[in-house]
Amino acid sequence: MIDNFSIALTHGLLLIAVWRLIHRPDLDLEDPPEPDAEPEGFHTARNQLDA
Repeated sequence: MIDNFSIALTHGLLLIAVWRLIHRPDLDLEDPPEPDAEPEGFHTARNQLDA
């Protein structure tokens, strides 16, 4: 009986924590990244070959 109670208690607390995290309004808000001063990567290499 103690084993079932401890499993139910821990799972219940995990469910409460997940429920509270899901309903936070600031989870989907994120500032956009700042653009690089000099872009690097495949796109710039392709543009240099075309020029």
